[in-house]
Amino acid sequence: MEYVKLGNTGMDVSPICLGAMSFGTAEGWAHNTWALNEEDSRTIVRRAIELGVNFFDTANIYAYGASEEILGRALKDFANRDEIVLATKVFGKMHDGPNGSGLSRKAILTQIDNSLKRLATDYVDLYIIHRWDYHTPIEETMAALHEVVQAGKARYIGASAMYAFQFQRALHVAETHGWTRFVSMQNHYNLIYREEEREMMPLCLEEKIAVTPYSPLASGRLARPWAETTARLESDAIAKQKYDATAEADKIVVERVAEIAEKHGVPRAHVSLAWLLHKVPVVAPVIGATKLSHLESAVEALSVNLSVEDVAYLEEPYVPHPIVGLIPYGGQ
Repeated sequence: MEYVKLGNTGMDVSPICLGAMSFGTAEGWAHNTWALNEEDSRTIVRRAIELGVNFFDTANIYAYGASEEILGRALKDFANRDEIVLATKVFGKMHDGPNGSGLSRKAILTQIDNSLKRLATDYVDLYIIHRWDYHTPIEETMAALHEVVQAGKARYIGASAMYAFQFQRALHVAETHGWTRFVSMQNHYNLIYREEEREMMPLCLEEKIAVTPYSPLASGRLARPWAETTARLESDAIAKQKYDATAEADKIVVERVAEIAEKHGVPRAHVSLAWLLHKVPVVAPVIGATKLSHLESAVEALSVNLSVEDVAYLEEPYVPHPIVGLIPYGGQ
């Protein structure tokens, strides 16, 4: 495994990040129809470490904390903590009643402590705001995140899924006050959803922000024949919301992925991930794995080199898509 720097930091990360949204089940958790139990989750974490993956991503909201607990126990058993880059997120609703969600100072300072307890660690390497909070001043959020870093509970901070103007505003607020700046952006970006190229990707390039895209295979759509289905494809309502409306246009891109995969003699997932890794400033796509083969295929994709012609052929049929994945402007 060849490691890369996380944006404008000195921290080394594997160019594949293992996401833990598939770890753990909980009543009411939207993804629990295809989530893994602890034993199967641990098997994937252990194999990731064996393959040299050192970058792991979870969130407080995943299975309402169960994902953090499972990942924390597995990393403690299988890894050297000093070598691991561990990320978690804050924003989602963790309990009913007031102050159970969002990015207020109260929520952030409460949730970082709860996450550290579940992860069984003294600090996280990357603490990510999961969405933009329209109901909390960004100054309050950035001050609280700075306090988390100053307290040694997080090494760096990152953001996820927002408009570029919001991200720029947060960067400006931090710079103005001398607070900790974001070093990463975890956004929705893949071959069939490229709206981030309009503003967010150029902004991250200009600001030397590491991009760690989620849904790099579009919930499996870029990894299998168009007509083939899986339990997740049938049951993942969030993925259906993201992609069903543009299925006809996306089908053409998926077919081209198949052509390039056949040309190189590799699985489709290799081509889709290799394309992402060609896109500056992408550092490490966040891949979800419910099988060992998913993880191993992602690592194998690191050796695939696409030509300029391959990239152009994959990109040519793309058409503009509705914005999905973030909270619409105004919070409605």
